[in-house]
Amino acid sequence: MKNRMKLLSALLALVMLLAAFAACNGGEVWSPTGKETPSKATEETPTAAQTTVSASPTQEQPSDLVDYVGSLKLDMSSSSKKLEVTVKTYVDGDTTHFNVPEDVIESGVLKARYLAVNTPESTGKIEKWGKQASNFTKEHLKGASSIIVESDDENWNTDSTGSRYLVWVWYKTEGQNEYRNLNLELLQNGLAIASNSGQNRYGDICMNAIMQAKKAQLHVHGNEKDPLFYEGAIQEVTLKALRTDPESYKDTLVSFDAVIVREYSNTLYVEEYDEEDGIYYGITAYYGFSADPDLLAIMKLGNRIRIVGSMQYYEAGGTWQVSGLKYNVRKPNESCGLIETGVETDYVLTDPARFEGGKMSVPVQIKDEDGGTMEIMKEFPYAQLVMSTSLMMTDLKVTSVYTTTNDASSSKGAMTLTCKAPDGTTVDVRTVVLKDDAGNLITADAYEGRTIDVKAIVDYYEGYQLKVFTDKDITVKN
Repeated sequence: MKNRMKLLSALLALVMLLAAFAACNGGEVWSPTGKETPSKATEETPTAAQTTVSASPTQEQPSDLVDYVGSLKLDMSSSSKKLEVTVKTYVDGDTTHFNVPEDVIESGVLKARYLAVNTPESTGKIEKWGKQASNFTKEHLKGASSIIVESDDENWNTDSTGSRYLVWVWYKTEGQNEYRNLNLELLQNGLAIASNSGQNRYGDICMNAIMQAKKAQLHVHGNEKDPLFYEGAIQEVTLKALRTDPESYKDTLVSFDAVIVREYSNTLYVEEYDEEDGIYYGITAYYGFSADPDLLAIMKLGNRIRIVGSMQYYEAGGTWQVSGLKYNVRKPNESCGLIETGVETDYVLTDPARFEGGKMSVPVQIKDEDGGTMEIMKEFPYAQLVMSTSLMMTDLKVTSVYTTTNDASSSKGAMTLTCKAPDGTTVDVRTVVLKDDAGNLITADAYEGRTIDVKAIVDYYEGYQLKVFTDKDITVKN
């Protein structure tokens, strides 16, 4: 009997304890949208019982985490510079291009690099959580009714590349009164590592968010699987990375997304637009003579496909290509596959002088002294950057034509048209063997001395040239 009484007393004490705990936590919990407020006024750093953090792209976060973002307020009266902006281009997790007045920046575009954060890569070498961080930033800014960028001090400061401005990005959605700091939100959700986070205007609260994310092992700080990242032997990259740093991927199995713009002689010419640099990057993908029929079925012009193959230097052509394309329907993460159909080719109108002698500086990733990565601006010949992509040139005067006459060559009848642009720039246009609709060989007489417009693919043979694969891509004007 005594044992039963002891057990009942213990249970009663437990019930009373739970009731007391519930009463202490009876106030409202801070919501990710900020529309509800706690029952008691919060301090600058709210308690865990008063707040939660936003849900991550892949899972809901524990409810006992502090919402540091909700406690940080935008002070419009501070000495820092502030500007309301709209998004021009979403680049990645920590880089966005914003539209601004031309009296602030002459180009009307502020290329923003987020202060205090470094998100995993998604525009060069693809890293775990990179796509998630990029999506997180894009989704939050897309849903914003107002966006404000803020400098860290009284000046608009640039990063190490000299082309991007270091800013804090604030946003609010319809119905909200307060702005939320997206830089801090990335840190709080474990989608970025620190980048001089403690040495800026909001350093203390940034460090608090980082320490909390590390303790909770959120995303980049833990071992959770990223569903948008393949963790096998294949290196996920972008065409920009392959074009600007090919040596780093030599003999490596790589994967990337690209649109097929031309197919010729068991080779795909593929390209993908880079939002930050504003150009297409491309490469050739050689699939050989024994490709799987199901792989051949997706190799159609205008298809965006995932390409998996080995990065190789093609000695005979003096160019880089991807070869040995992989296809295995049972292992989609390790296989080429169809992503999208019906993508139109742009054929970017290109200035001949820029093509022949122009240079372009783009941000590229290099290894730093600590074994990590840093971005620098690196200059390339423009034609090298757009190798294997589609473009258009107009009003080219064909001054001479060279025709391949070697009977043993499969290219007998192919032509090289030496052309003069209106500004005097010389451009070579190389054709495959061209035939008209009746099957008759098209010869030099069709073009020599004429003015033409061309749609072509950038190619290389002892120099950069335009390559044409059909007579329909040459328009004779006079």
